[in-house]
Amino acid sequence: MRMMKMLFWTILAAVALAAAPARAYEKEYIVLSGGPSLMEWEKFKMVPHDHYWGNFIRSARIRIEEMRNQFGPDANITWLTYAEGYKRRSEQDKQDLIANICSVRDKYKIKLVLFDKAQEVIDYLNAGQPRDKVKIASLEYFGHSNRACFMFDYSNEIDSASKCWLHENDFTKLKRGIFAKDAFVKSWGCHTGEEMSQRFRAATGVKMYGAVGRTDYSNGTVPVLATPDAHWAD
Repeated sequence: MRMMKMLFWTILAAVALAAAPARAYEKEYIVLSGGPSLMEWEKFKMVPHDHYWGNFIRSARIRIEEMRNQFGPDANITWLTYAEGYKRRSEQDKQDLIANICSVRDKYKIKLVLFDKAQEVIDYLNAGQPRDKVKIASLEYFGHSNRACFMFDYSNEIDSASKCWLHENDFTKLKRGIFAKDAFVKSWGCHTGEEMSQRFRAATGVKMYGAVGRTDYSNGTVPVLATPDAHWAD
């Protein structure tokens, strides 16, 4: 009889646990910005990049404003920004661009994380918040890219090249379970829908929308597809 009672209560506890709702978690909305190129490299090209220092900052600011309006004043919004690129561009433009970036932080009351190495991005995504309690609800990238890399400092330190990048192979360093089940992930850079999106999904289980073709940041808002044959893919 005693064994029967123990079995009964064990089964009852298991049924109750299965019927219990999943533990609620907080959501974090993350925006990731790369840095601009320098005119000392770009001025010799037929089609120079980044006449305006804030291509990736302006687009990020617009998305942050949209998020704040959509998710409310208490939404947990974090902005990861490649600092070294803006420090170098500050010297070229003779103004404090980091202060300008900080003003966006202050206006929209968000968390700003300045980084100098790609590993810092991986580290923040994995453990910048306790990921058992705070899941990543969205991740959006604004910056230079190709089919296999986010190039945080393209043509900023080396002409037409990058020394700080996040490669598609690095996605395997991301821990499973850090993203919310319905997370929205999008790269607004060029070409990432051609290969990186598939690698991101394979590594994380989450879709990442990216462009097949180039994107254009010159419209003063979030970038658009640059050519008629370009399209978004996951």
